[in-house]
Amino acid sequence: MSARRRRGWVAVGVGVPALLVTALLTGLALTPGTEPVAQQATPVTTSTPSEVDQSAEATALPAAPAPKGLPVVTYDPAPAGFPDDPGTMDTTPLTEGLRPARKIAAYDAPGGRPIAFLAPTISEVDVTMPIADRQSGWTAVLLPSANRKLAWLPPGGFTTVPLRDQIVVERQAHRLTWYRAGKAVRTWEVSLGQRGQETPLGRTFILGRTPPPQDVYGGVDIYALGSIPDDPDAVPESLRNAHIGLHTWYHDGELGENTTNGCIRLTRSGQRELLAEVLPGSSVVVVEELPEPPATA
Repeated sequence: MSARRRRGWVAVGVGVPALLVTALLTGLALTPGTEPVAQQATPVTTSTPSEVDQSAEATALPAAPAPKGLPVVTYDPAPAGFPDDPGTMDTTPLTEGLRPARKIAAYDAPGGRPIAFLAPTISEVDVTMPIADRQSGWTAVLLPSANRKLAWLPPGGFTTVPLRDQIVVERQAHRLTWYRAGKAVRTWEVSLGQRGQETPLGRTFILGRTPPPQDVYGGVDIYALGSIPDDPDAVPESLRNAHIGLHTWYHDGELGENTTNGCIRLTRSGQRELLAEVLPGSSVVVVEELPEPPATA
């Protein structure tokens, strides 16, 4: 995989067959404006001033001023200091997403310490982050470019949109299930991360979409997730700033096995269906095993 060569180019970690000498990491361009027209999410709540919003802002814990020199969360690993997601293994669907309307400060707690800025885009792609919690007038979202972390946001500077879909991945069963409005729609067998490079557990989300850079991806677009390798030192050096990907492969012979560098690999037809139906911003939860198999299994 090559380093970022221009703005908008990003890297997704992938597993490769034994016939390739080393793991590949290819610079990928997240694709702006690829949401299906019929599935566009319509904003349902806005943080621009209104009688209700002004009341919420008046009762919210105050936000400490954010220094201008704070880092901005990008495709590179997010800054340290953000809190753990206490519900990271919870498979309850997250039904709202948050879209920054401008660069906004992200904090470690309601009324807490500013850590970084969240921008409306990452690598020129609009960002929608699932809302995980609300407390004291503040909103917590799943943090991009990090694993199992939250960012807390004070009122103002964002809109919210409905999220209808969720993807749940079971590591023990090598099973991916797509849910809509809490109901299982389809299930596929998947390949997951090999030993030492396991697919990260916990809640994350679909960050963006990128075209396949090589024939090994089966000619189907890739979803880059918000998560990154749990142990960067365990993956090839070129993959250490990569994101976990949801993608297909040029053959299905390794489905049900642990052969990737942490990515989630399914069939070409399954990937095409997810690309057509599931919007960026939708949550993805990786667990060891569900208490009961989904009805579609």
